[in-house]
Amino acid sequence: MRIPRIYTPQPLAVRDSVTLERAASQHLLTVLRLKPGASLVLFDGSGREFEARLDAGDNRRARILVTAERTHHSESPLRISLAQGISRSERMDYTLQKAVELGVAEIVPVVTERSVVRLNAEHAQRKREHWQRLVISACEQSGRVRIPPAHAPLSYTDFLSQPTDAAHKLLLDPEGSQALTTLGRPVNGWIQLLAGPEGGLSEAEKAQALATGYTGVRLGPRILRTETAALAALSLLQGLWGDLAGD
Repeated sequence: MRIPRIYTPQPLAVRDSVTLERAASQHLLTVLRLKPGASLVLFDGSGREFEARLDAGDNRRARILVTAERTHHSESPLRISLAQGISRSERMDYTLQKAVELGVAEIVPVVTERSVVRLNAEHAQRKREHWQRLVISACEQSGRVRIPPAHAPLSYTDFLSQPTDAAHKLLLDPEGSQALTTLGRPVNGWIQLLAGPEGGLSEAEKAQALATGYTGVRLGPRILRTETAALAALSLLQGLWGDLAGD
């Protein structure tokens, strides 16, 4: 059986004895049915990863002994910030999950003109918590050692007004002025990627982004769905300058 990999927000160190949070404990003890002495891997989001073993536990809480720290290089040299127009639940979930697997550094959900999903303050908070749990699960699965934040949803105007030092500010647009592959390497490794929801961004929103320094980039001759566009762009960027380049 594959060794379970679990995130805990508690700072970790070798020889620590930690009691895992309720959800993680239930997963280990009830779902996986691990017994004392079973091996697992813990990470705390600091960029470090630890070998550990189950020391004891009941159906509610698992006590873990941290036995060794190990080097694990799973974070991209690129800092890609994905601003994703909010799409329907299953599409948004899929985009976030796969973006994490592809090494995204942070995710900003953006409410756009064509976003079908509309969120009040309470619903937005619940969605953010759901998205962050999904991000953590994707990190556990994919071997990442840092947790990309899923930020609170922003209006499109508020998002564009935020300052950024990104070397590239890229608007995904089938009619963009240039191909993504023609861009030069980002000097500081930071790329801001903006993708629309179902139906894409309106012409007015595209113009607004271009006016604030974005470059419209196209990915090829076909129009991609919202859950495909950002993932295709992330794959290309990681292949060009990130850790999918094979260097």
